[in-house]
Amino acid sequence: MAELESIERSLRELVPADLYAALWVDPSAQNLGRVFDHLRTLQHVLIDYVPRDVSQRPPRSQGRPCWHQGSLLFTDLAGFTPLLAANAAAGPAGAEALLTIINRYFAQMVELISKAGGNLLEFTGDAMLVQFRHEAYQSDNDSAELLQAIYAGLRMQRAMASFAQLETAQGPLSLQMRLGIHPGPFVAADIGTPMRRAHVLLGQTVLKAKQTEAAGAVGRVCLSQAGCDRLQSSSALRLEPTTGGGLVVDHFTPKALGEYDLTLNRRRAAGSVLFDRSVPGLMQEIGASLQTLEPLASYLPRSVLHLLVNTTAARRIPPTFPTAAVAFVNLMGLPEAVDANYPDDTDGIVSCFSQAFALINGAVERRQGILQKVTYHSSGSDMLIHFGVLSSETDAPQRAAETLLAIRDLVGNLRPPTRQGQPLPITCRMGLTYGQVFAAEIGEPRGRREFNVLGDTVNTAARLMSCAAHNRILLDEATYQALAADSAYDCRFLGMLTLKGKANPQAAYSLDSGL
Repeated sequence: MAELESIERSLRELVPADLYAALWVDPSAQNLGRVFDHLRTLQHVLIDYVPRDVSQRPPRSQGRPCWHQGSLLFTDLAGFTPLLAANAAAGPAGAEALLTIINRYFAQMVELISKAGGNLLEFTGDAMLVQFRHEAYQSDNDSAELLQAIYAGLRMQRAMASFAQLETAQGPLSLQMRLGIHPGPFVAADIGTPMRRAHVLLGQTVLKAKQTEAAGAVGRVCLSQAGCDRLQSSSALRLEPTTGGGLVVDHFTPKALGEYDLTLNRRRAAGSVLFDRSVPGLMQEIGASLQTLEPLASYLPRSVLHLLVNTTAARRIPPTFPTAAVAFVNLMGLPEAVDANYPDDTDGIVSCFSQAFALINGAVERRQGILQKVTYHSSGSDMLIHFGVLSSETDAPQRAAETLLAIRDLVGNLRPPTRQGQPLPITCRMGLTYGQVFAAEIGEPRGRREFNVLGDTVNTAARLMSCAAHNRILLDEATYQALAADSAYDCRFLGMLTLKGKANPQAAYSLDSGL
């Protein structure tokens, strides 16, 4: 039928192969109904996989960057690496046990964030980035969104009490959380191509918020100096001064801190009931579903999308402990260059970052890797990339190394944006590791969640990236050993580096092409 041929290409990506084949062979009302039911369930899954701004207003084309005023909240877990190690030896049972703990944590945090009006933008490993936008709060108080973020942070820290004593095969372990908040202007932008997009926040406010979290104390809510200054007239809060900010004193009674000031709309509207299950009626509904699904699907790596498509019926991805090559790529000179003092330069900087993301994603996918997301560290925005998580090939380190060398060339050939007529220098630095990771669908099991990779291998890649010089690629010992016999790569020992979170110095190597 002509109507089916018009949507066939969309169905290839969004319908399991067996269901696609059954529909193509027999485009009956029964098979059309199966496709419609699958797409409706997949739509619910994808809505939970993207930030609220994206799910409510999926872009139909490349959107312009938009400045916002608000407060950003970053979290990070302390104690997850020992917990992962305690469960890894138990194989699938350990993976399930670890997922139960981490998702219980995320479910509690997501609920508290949602009730406070926060928009959970992403899970960065075991960390979270949440935005509280000023315009979302109808109040005469200029600090309304900042206060809401602080109260949410205090509730989140209180909820961590249930993770203070976790029983494992290696004895009791605990999880604690650092949490930082910083207010200010930031840019929200959708970058990339219609095939692969990313929703990102850019600017100095994002960088400062992450630095505030990193400088904080576990179990406390850390506020930047700008946040402290905005709250000088607030008598409800008490602050302990620290270098560069302050720690919020939790002196509230359970009743006072338990009250919520906002009633939010539900994240997902109730699904409509389909009464017309005739062939024309089903075709019309399938076409409408595809128009909603395609822009949402573009925010996921294609390999992850295919995994979700094939697990839609179960609505669950089993957790695993694969051995993978993990890389972080930091584009220096772009994301952090977005500055409210130079708003006229924003479009050019974001456009260049969008082009870089598109080209890097192309280089990664060509070599069967996954560009997971644009993520955030104290040194700026970067990209998390991995090889071997959803496949069992043993050449993951080689494909990763080849990709990073190609990315370095791509970055070197970018046309730089300008600020006040002068080109902004663009460089990159990268870290690459090889080892076991925890791969799972983390978050609320039936709410905001993402497929992600976590663990010491991921953290070490980020630490190596932070130590790399401009246009350099640093490797850990395991990656060096995997590449040492291949003449295509020139790996040089740099010495023993002291990395954050590591008790002992770690061997580090630089990577260059040997050809």
